[in-house]
Amino acid sequence: MGILARGLDHVVWAVRDIDAASRFLEGIGFTLTPLARHPWGTVNRLIQLNGFFIELLSVGDEALIPDAGNGAFSFGAFNRDFLKQREGGSMLVMESRDPDDDRQAFEKAGLPTFKPFSFERIAKSPDGSERKVAFDLTFTRDEHAPDIGFFTCHHRFPENFWQERFQKHPNSVNEISAAVIAVAEPADHHIFYSAFTGVRETRTTSLGIEIATPRGDVDLFTPAGYRALYGDANTSSAVLSPSIAAIRMKATDRGTLEACLRGAGVNHYRSQGGLVIPAEGCFGLSLIFD
Repeated sequence: MGILARGLDHVVWAVRDIDAASRFLEGIGFTLTPLARHPWGTVNRLIQLNGFFIELLSVGDEALIPDAGNGAFSFGAFNRDFLKQREGGSMLVMESRDPDDDRQAFEKAGLPTFKPFSFERIAKSPDGSERKVAFDLTFTRDEHAPDIGFFTCHHRFPENFWQERFQKHPNSVNEISAAVIAVAEPADHHIFYSAFTGVRETRTTSLGIEIATPRGDVDLFTPAGYRALYGDANTSSAVLSPSIAAIRMKATDRGTLEACLRGAGVNHYRSQGGLVIPAEGCFGLSLIFD
């Protein structure tokens, strides 16, 4: 089995009030999918970009959430517990071509694995049409980053999942640039992230470690490096435990994007690394635009 590099698939953004978060994101020019419910108690709405999506997630019915145990990872319980502490990026997800290959690669690299997990649901469009979507998730864990969930996601019916109508955003954002992780000691996590992404060659800079995947980068930046580049203070938790500090995206028209932000009255500023909406006032996750 050859090891193939995995691109970014999505980031889970856990929020306590999904309606308020949805209004905020729609207000700054994003198109969101309709609300969907998981049988294990969580609800979500998605922002689809070009091959990548943001999963805006909240707890819908806590009574339905199963606890982890017997080698199984509980997606619902992880995000429920995350939200008891804070809002923000809770899980980093890479693409999958074959969940069995992912499991074998993780085990060979010494990464922990959990029982296979698959599910399907019916996705409803605004026009009332319905389509089946199904996913195979392969979970792993970074022992030194307990506050971030990690898994690969295999789409069984990608033609039903990706919808052009949801990939058109009034703010002109269309592509993922990077998921930015704030971590006190990037070198301590190099082996895990290399195995998780399947990328062997990484780049070390004064800011931290940059991992170029087939779809977007995974940047492991120290709190000081992150602040130097983005001027944003969303890194305090990284002193105790690594955290997903930001998602960086590309906009095809900076003027259109800035007009959307001004129109919504959203706090934003220019930094060395791009246009920043700081996490404070943005449901715990900074949004950065190239």
